[in-house]
Formats: sequence, structure tokens, C-alpha cells
Amino acid sequence: MAGVSSCMKYSMFIFNFIFWVCGSIILGVSIWIRVSKNAQQELEINSSLFAGVDLLIAVGSIIMVLGFLGCCGAIKESQCMLLLFFIGLLLILILQVTGGVLGAVYRSQIETSLNQTLMDSVDKLQSSTEESKVFQEKFQKFEEMNQCCGLLNGPADWGKNFDVSLGANKICQCEVQKPSADLCTYFQGRLIYKMTCGDVITKYLKSHLLIILGIAFGLAVIEILGLGFSMSLYCQIQRK
Repeated sequence: MAGVSSCMKYSMFIFNFIFWVCGSIILGVSIWIRVSKNAQQELEINSSLFAGVDLLIAVGSIIMVLGFLGCCGAIKESQCMLLLFFIGLLLILILQVTGGVLGAVYRSQIETSLNQTLMDSVDKLQSSTEESKVFQEKFQKFEEMNQCCGLLNGPADWGKNFDVSLGANKICQCEVQKPSADLCTYFQGRLIYKMTCGDVITKYLKSHLLIILGIAFGLAVIEILGLGFSMSLYCQIQRK
């Protein structure tokens, strides 16, 4: 009977050990962000972003479990563990492909959802509640950093709050040494940034879409290789 390839066996172990370490790092950092108040304040995380952190905790946990199954299955030549690893990785690959297809099919709904989120944020810019003022101060910093004004309709998004100074600077004030017509414009006698922050956010998402697709494609290739190696090792153990 043919034996188990030592090269494949230890390659599988090393691959899954790295996989397990990555999962541990993701899980550890996510839990730290979730429970540490200092981390939340430093990173300016609000309640709406906790869902993303919780998702990372789940992803890190799954990667750790799969890495453990792959390591033990390879080193102990356990068909059961290798089969569980194969099934888990296959499910992740299917979910990943399904998510990509659904994202492409429901792209218009996603854009509509983004616009609705921006409209809700516009309401906060025009509000005068204490909670909204905290959001307005953070958003003004975003405007200064990205040299933009408002979200959908420029300074009109601020409503009556446009004439209110938040902090040291006035809202949307264009502060560059050599203002150009492409960057700044006049509104109610004030020099303000011309581009809306909604356009900045949209451009950012579109520019990073290729990076996300590249990462997803790279992960899919790694997952397919992992499936191939695990099933090959499984078959070798069965023939042993």
C-alpha cells in the first residue's frame, strides 16, 4: 500500500499552523477592541461599528477552529479531522462565492442603502440635539481631513447649523494657501470646500473595491489549494 507523503503532510501542517495564528490574531485584536473602552475611544468606534467587530470575532474563531483541525488532521493523519476541515473550508468558499454573486446582483439595492444612510446622517447634521452635536463635531473633522463639505447637497446639508462654529474653525471653511476653483467655492460670502463628502465616500469605496476583489480572489485560490491538499492527504491515509 502507498504511504502518506511526508512533504504534503508537513506542508499541510505548516499552512494550517499559519492559518491558526492568523485566526488567533484576528480574534485577539477583535475581542480587545470589543471590550476595551480605551481602544474604542482611541479608534473612535461607535455602536454602529460593533457589528463589524463581532463579525471579525466570528471569522477569527472559525479560522482558528479550521486551522486546528487542519494541523491535527495532518500531523496525526486523522481522516475525521481532515474531512471536517474540508467540509468547513468548502462551506466558507461557497458562502464567499454566494456573497460575491449576491453583491453583484443587488448592487443597486446596496447603493440605495448607502444613499439612505447618507440621508439619515444629513438629518443629524441639521439637528440640534446633544447626540447630534457629537456627530457634527466628528463629521467636521472628517470634512477638514478630506477637504469636503456636507454629504449630498454640500453646505445645504447643515441647514441652520451652517453658520454655527464647531471648535476653532467654521463649518466647511476652505483652509488652503492657494485655493483653486476645483477645490473651493463661495457660499453665502464664505470660501468653502466644493466637493461633497458623499462623493469622497463613494470614490473611496469604488477605489477600494478592486482591492477587496483581489483579496477575495486570493483567498479563494488559497481555499481551493487547501481543499485539494486536504482531500489528497485524506485519500493517501485511506489507501495506507
